Amino acid sequence: MLLSWMMMKMMDPAMDEIMAKMLTEDYPDNPFLLVTVAEKLSPRAVMEAAIRAELGKELTRPLGSPVVLSPWDKILLNPKQLFQLPTEDYTKVTTKTVIGPNAKRPLTLETPIMITGMSYGGSLSLPMKVALAKGASMAGTATNTGESAVTDEERQAARLLVGQYHRGGMLSGQEQLGMLDAIEIQLGQGAWGGAVDEPMRSEQIGRHLQKAWKLEKGQDATVYSRMPGKSTSQDYIQMINKMKAQYDVPIGVKIAGTDYIEYELAVIAQTQADYIVVDGSEGGTAVANPTLQDNVGLPTFHTLVRTVDWLTQQNLRDRFSVIVTGGMTTPGHFLKALALGADAIYIGTIALMAAMHTQVAKTLPQAPPSQMALYTGKMTDKLDVDKAARHLTNFLTSCMIEMQLAVQAVGKTAFKELDRTDLVTVDKNLAEFAGIRYAGSQREVQLPGIGQVNEQYQSPSLQLQ
Repeated sequence: MLLSWMMMKMMDPAMDEIMAKMLTEDYPDNPFLLVTVAEKLSPRAVMEAAIRAELGKELTRPLGSPVVLSPWDKILLNPKQLFQLPTEDYTKVTTKTVIGPNAKRPLTLETPIMITGMSYGGSLSLPMKVALAKGASMAGTATNTGESAVTDEERQAARLLVGQYHRGGMLSGQEQLGMLDAIEIQLGQGAWGGAVDEPMRSEQIGRHLQKAWKLEKGQDATVYSRMPGKSTSQDYIQMINKMKAQYDVPIGVKIAGTDYIEYELAVIAQTQADYIVVDGSEGGTAVANPTLQDNVGLPTFHTLVRTVDWLTQQNLRDRFSVIVTGGMTTPGHFLKALALGADAIYIGTIALMAAMHTQVAKTLPQAPPSQMALYTGKMTDKLDVDKAARHLTNFLTSCMIEMQLAVQAVGKTAFKELDRTDLVTVDKNLAEFAGIRYAGSQREVQLPGIGQVNEQYQSPSLQLQ
């Protein structure tokens, strides 16, 4: 109490002076000017300008862009109560998902929620990668190597492991590719606005990572903007088909969402790939710069709708499983993506938050929680791997139960039964774009002997529109 009283007495004169200046001085000499500047420029722009002024190089903002343009909150699920009844038992709602059903060894998941590609070294620490693998395995789903190599630690922890054959070459060859449950040819990602060079200096690469990536001492590593040796679209088509011929597991292609999405899909359609991953601009990352994150690419929602629509129009929807990723964080987001046509959803940043859970207290207030998760973090040794895995499993389990309850409410018996008739939007433009009902227009129903009235219920003799 005495210390608190002393601090207040010491602060009182300073606060009096500040308040007097803010209430009496003209703006050029008024400290409140900082507030108006922040309102004009945004606090983020002010802080990033200061960091740029200090460093004189491109910024690397972890965990993705704050700019979220996907209108998930303007879309709602359609429950049924009387004219059709809800599903009787939510626990019997089927959650199983199959990626690449036409492959010799399809990827069968207990949940459509998967852990996205976050690489060991380029993104996350090895302890965090192991935690994600363990948590995903306990929940019956897959994790992804990201732009790295298959390590013994991650492979042993993951029941189902998707590996990215990527533009850096760290994961390649029969020894590595033969250990995977699905192969994902990574040609771009949303947070990078597609594909650009991603260099990593040798001094940032530890001994264990150097061995995993098969680098010489002092050798830098680079993920390039294109696959080395590939100069045409036809080169990629041949590469994908060759890989499909070599391996029994599903072969996928990952691309970032852009306004050229149909052009990119037209190339993939000429391959024998089993699945397509589309990554919206809200996707996270460890090191992409703010300009790419905030200003390049297409939002996840628009990317997914256009992907599914194009495949459907070309009679190709049954040939390819579709996985969507990029900024989705809640069971509601996941359900809406499934109803729009996705077969599965990759999550990243929200999975990290769930895994770290209360362990973030180990870093705060000295450092942000990212210092416990990133490869370059200074507190990676503080992560309790088993505890992180349990919390990730709990998060995925919680999401699944909430999703089953919502599917019960709409009267379906399986996640894969969801479609756009289960959605409604309050935005007329969204309704037209996504082919879902606009909430501002009434439904009509024909009742025998009465005529048209607002749709309220259904019997066998009703004709619904």
